[in-house]
Amino acid sequence: MEGLPRASSSSTSASKPDGERCLNGQDNLLPIANVGRIMKDGLPPQAKISKQAKETIQECATEFISFVTGEASERCRRERRKTVNGDDICHAMRTLGLDHYADAMHRYLLRYRESEELAASLNNGSAGGSRGVIQIDVRAELSIFRGNNEKQDRNI
Repeated sequence: MEGLPRASSSSTSASKPDGERCLNGQDNLLPIANVGRIMKDGLPPQAKISKQAKETIQECATEFISFVTGEASERCRRERRKTVNGDDICHAMRTLGLDHYADAMHRYLLRYRESEELAASLNNGSAGGSRGVIQIDVRAELSIFRGNNEKQDRNI
């Protein structure tokens, strides 16, 4: 991973003049603070994460997203469409041999669409009422997380 670009505080897009792009890819990395928060969610409270570990996951996650999105984009190009949707992402994951993630993503999409329909019906049913917030945790769709939750439930 030595050849991959590292994010640094001096390489933000806000400090670049309009129209100038970062040539080494640093502007395309996921924000390191967000990566760190996601990593912390999977660890015990007392665990610490090194800067190098965060940067490594940052690069890997960014590459993974680019890889899947590129495959989905290629499908859209072949079908002469301009918008990548969730079904394209699921198809790309299957094409790339990531069936486990594609299945989880498909279940997430179904729940998301159901929640959107429910929110729309709640919104239409009340005159000027506030939009209901429905949260869906994609981790609940992955069997590796489901197993952890089942173990925790048995221990309670």
